[in-house]
Amino acid sequence: MTFFQVLWFFLIFVLIAGYFVLDGFDLGAGVLYPFVAKGEHDKAVVRRSIGPVWDGNEVWLLTAGGALFAAFPPAYATTFSGFYLAVMLVLFGLIVRAVSVEFRGHDPQWARVWDACFFVGSLLPALLLGVAVGNIYAGIPMDAAGNYAGLPLIGLVTPFTLLTGLLGLAMFLAAGAAWIALKAPKPSDLQARAARLRLPLQVVAVVLFVAVSLYGHFGIQPAMDPALGALRWVFALVFVAGIAASVLLARRDGDKGAFVAQSASAVALVGLLATSMFPNLVVASAGSVGANITLMSAASSELSLMWMTIITCIGLPLVLVYHVIVYRTFRGRVSDEDLGHY
Repeated sequence: MTFFQVLWFFLIFVLIAGYFVLDGFDLGAGVLYPFVAKGEHDKAVVRRSIGPVWDGNEVWLLTAGGALFAAFPPAYATTFSGFYLAVMLVLFGLIVRAVSVEFRGHDPQWARVWDACFFVGSLLPALLLGVAVGNIYAGIPMDAAGNYAGLPLIGLVTPFTLLTGLLGLAMFLAAGAAWIALKAPKPSDLQARAARLRLPLQVVAVVLFVAVSLYGHFGIQPAMDPALGALRWVFALVFVAGIAASVLLARRDGDKGAFVAQSASAVALVGLLATSMFPNLVVASAGSVGANITLMSAASSELSLMWMTIITCIGLPLVLVYHVIVYRTFRGRVSDEDLGHY
């Protein structure tokens, strides 16, 4: 393996981590929307809390997909064709969510429909993305050409992948609760309800993390690179420490610190996935004719990876500057003056 192959393996997971953190909290807020927002004012606050940022957050998912296509085309072909129905459902959910956020404040006659679309459009990606990750980690049936050889959609759901899907959903929900608690007016019933949900959701996430880890270690038994063993332990400890820090900071009335610590746990979870899979991009399940798709077997030419690196060194800082400007512009809690469009 070469430097650029290893670099782009981990850069793709950096992009996934960016999506997991940034779009994670607004997907979680969307799923929690009917449970924490009890009136029109509360609903407008939740929509306004994610309204200025949701579209920029989704760029990280598109960039991760584009980077996978350019850096490791066979891995892109296998995952996006094998998970075709799941990918379509995720895209459908994201489109429906975007439409509902934009239309809800301008179409009161269809308010209930848009509210339902907002919930469903947030739930589908939040659950299915975790299921997809579980399949890539545990292994999928592949033929000699590296094509997915299992049943569409239904074949992707196993006890392990369902657990990983629920873990992803729990992390999204905990991030959503932390975000609403950070952005809602304080004191308010909405802020209090979100703050109360934050701790039980974090506990559920930790329990599911333990369940997935034990199932993966003893049930799936993946072949992991022993050289990264210490780093895997570091990411696992950071995940638990981030959740614990979020709980402690929330008790000290630190909603911002609680959200940042929750986000750090999400990054650590993606880091643990990356170091557990290296150097595999897609694992072939037991009995498959095809072999694992690795960064060595799937990588584009060194020239292509070099130019991608140069472009990334220019483009990624610009994206980060954009996010800093947007989040700084819309910092602070949502006030009544901010609700006109929503």
